[in-house]
Amino acid sequence: MSQLSEIGRSASVQGRVIHALLMREILTRYGRHNIGFLWLFVEPMLFTTGVTLLWTLARSVHGSNLPIVAFALTGYSAVLLWRNMPARCIGAIEPNLSLMYHRNVRVIDIFLARLILEGGGATISFVSLALFYISIGWLEPPEDVLTIATGWVLIAWFGASLAVFLGALSEKSELVEKIWHPLSYLTFPLSGAAFMVDALPAEAQRYVLYVPMVNGVELVREGYFGAHIHAHYDIPYLVGCCAVLTLLALAQVAVANREITPE
Repeated sequence: MSQLSEIGRSASVQGRVIHALLMREILTRYGRHNIGFLWLFVEPMLFTTGVTLLWTLARSVHGSNLPIVAFALTGYSAVLLWRNMPARCIGAIEPNLSLMYHRNVRVIDIFLARLILEGGGATISFVSLALFYISIGWLEPPEDVLTIATGWVLIAWFGASLAVFLGALSEKSELVEKIWHPLSYLTFPLSGAAFMVDALPAEAQRYVLYVPMVNGVELVREGYFGAHIHAHYDIPYLVGCCAVLTLLALAQVAVANREITPE
């Protein structure tokens, strides 16, 4: 019983640490002026809306007869979820080194605070835009919210594990930051945001599903459109990729902790 009590106290302390880091991150990034922390989800909403309008005006070809607004919303929102997390975690350790002198602050706490902010912002943006578009008649309500949530959580898991791995690795080399930015844009066409797997040739379908994000996006779209589409995904493969990446990330965080923890 005493051991459970000790675990509970430790969890409570770390919870307060992460909450404090969250507040610090919000104030540092968004300040107290204008709309402040509301930019956390207004910014991704503006990006997603802009892309949606551009795709609509350009009458983009996306390999299906699905409404372009729904197609853009489900695709680009997912991109913001997994792509923004690494961008915020890369280089996050150095500006927070002074905090490491506090015994209860660890590298993983810095990452978790930023991941919660990015994941929360992208999620609020996705839900708010979906509700708004449904209310004005641009979208039909989703077919299966639980399937959407499952796909969304898996995409978030992939983005978070990738973010922690690259964030810890960036402490060793500046090349991580320089490589990630162009790579994140180059991977956009392969992420499944701008196409349906079913529209690709059979041979291409097999290979494109090796890209983890594609499986998550397809699952989200199956939840949204239901029987109107034929989604292709491999959940065990996506979970396996996330699990392996999580183990690599935690191992790299342990290395970073050893290297930067004050004597």
